[in-house]
Amino acid sequence: MNRRRNETRTHFSVFFSLILAATIVAAGGVLHAYYKNRQVQISREIDAIDHRVEQDRLDIRTTEMRMDQLLNRFAIKKQIESNGSKLRPIPVGLVEEMDGIASARRSVASVSP
Repeated sequence: MNRRRNETRTHFSVFFSLILAATIVAAGGVLHAYYKNRQVQISREIDAIDHRVEQDRLDIRTTEMRMDQLLNRFAIKKQIESNGSKLRPIPVGLVEEMDGIASARRSVASVSP
């Protein structure tokens, strides 16, 4: 069981190489786990942003729909009548076309033709 003196001993560089290789493999495993975890976190952040964008688009469509409902001329007419306002519709014959020059003036109505 004793070694013979003429047998070669394992050199220190072999042990050093094995320890260095084990350290590199362990560091690679840790980095792999870190990068994979970071990838999952980024994926979750992207999903959350996509969800927020879709929610904002839905909110925009809902707001546009409500605006269209509020600006509906028949709904406005019905609401004015239900409020008891004295506003009445203007007959079509009383509507006047204004040219672009008149719109440049500050006054709304003009006495001169």
